[in-house]
Amino acid sequence: MRGGRVSGRGFRRTAAALAALVVLGGPLTAPAYADGPGLASAGDCPRPAPDVQTVPWSLQRLLLDELWQGGKTTGSGVRVAVIDTGVDDGNPQLAGKVDAGPSLLFDKQNNKPVDGTSKNDTVGHGTKVAGIIAASRSDRTGFVGLAPDARIYAIRQNDSEGNGDVSTLTKAINDAIDNHVQVINISQDVRGAGDARFGGYADLKAAVERAEQNKIVVVASSGNDGKEGDTYPGAFPTVLSVGASDRNNERAPFSQYGSFVKVAAPGVEMLSTVPGGGQCVDNGTSFAAPYVAGLAALLVGAHPKWTPAQVRAWIEQSAQRTERGPNEFIGWGVVDPVKAVTKAPENPPSEAAPDAPVQLASAPIVPAPVGIGETQADRDGRTATYVVGAGALLVALLIGGGVVLRDQRRGSAD
Repeated sequence: MRGGRVSGRGFRRTAAALAALVVLGGPLTAPAYADGPGLASAGDCPRPAPDVQTVPWSLQRLLLDELWQGGKTTGSGVRVAVIDTGVDDGNPQLAGKVDAGPSLLFDKQNNKPVDGTSKNDTVGHGTKVAGIIAASRSDRTGFVGLAPDARIYAIRQNDSEGNGDVSTLTKAINDAIDNHVQVINISQDVRGAGDARFGGYADLKAAVERAEQNKIVVVASSGNDGKEGDTYPGAFPTVLSVGASDRNNERAPFSQYGSFVKVAAPGVEMLSTVPGGGQCVDNGTSFAAPYVAGLAALLVGAHPKWTPAQVRAWIEQSAQRTERGPNEFIGWGVVDPVKAVTKAPENPPSEAAPDAPVQLASAPIVPAPVGIGETQADRDGRTATYVVGAGALLVALLIGGGVVLRDQRRGSAD
């Protein structure tokens, strides 16, 4: 520096360094994985959210007309209990199809019930779960529930403050039974310790067994710790425990695994309904479970004489897999709703059994991704930017290196 000014030599060095930094900078996006204890925050979603025209990847792999068999299997007449954070039927895709159950939230710190009803969903989690099961068709969006004519029985049992516990979960299951639902979805979990006993274990086990006796299919998420180990109620024998899979039909890295996992279902970048209207994307086994609960509703509606054990066994038996039996990561495989509905036998077994390997489609499924605030064109543009940026970085480094080398030579000459 001479006289308080940057010299030409120093400026060129600074410019070369800045060029490299500018190229290296830029947004790197990563999905925000849903829930630790089983509840995902919808804080990143506007309320209401915009309608998404794109068909989400989890539905692109389905022929919906074939799945619904010309309107014969749409979940009509089936009630699915969503034990969650509440369900907001202010979303047009859920309007007129949500029955209000109890609100069991109790603020233990202030010793009083939490304000609101089961149709209040301040978290947004339960509204997303309900949408994956039964959102109505709409010409404003490519998203629809797997069982669009099923009804939702909403039970507000948990929230982002952790005001729900094992006792309220047990109460919720018993209430759903008393109100004659055919399917129960539980997108939350309790971790066992040691011998898997925890406070309220026996009562929770009795509740799910009572559901089985009342011909109710119980579906639960496996959890999002990404570790091996049983979670409950999914690990009870009469519950269909669901892990999350990605676009490649592989276990999502956050999905809890172990021998208790019976099947997997899409759980990455899942588009669904949010309070007030519109749709938003989230990740987690919380959203894989309702995908299976929606399939269960279709099977129950089409085969009312099937037992819960037969519904579970056929969902497991018809899943896509590449080996004879189950494994600890995706259980019997990734559920195949179209096959489960269209190939259903008259009398399915009560237990899945190893059979000849079921190969995945020979042509890979490459659906158009749906992301938060990002279209496929955006992603392609970002990829192109990174490619161009990498080339620009190389050029910048070469130029910068040349400038430094030249200046060093000039300095030596001086």
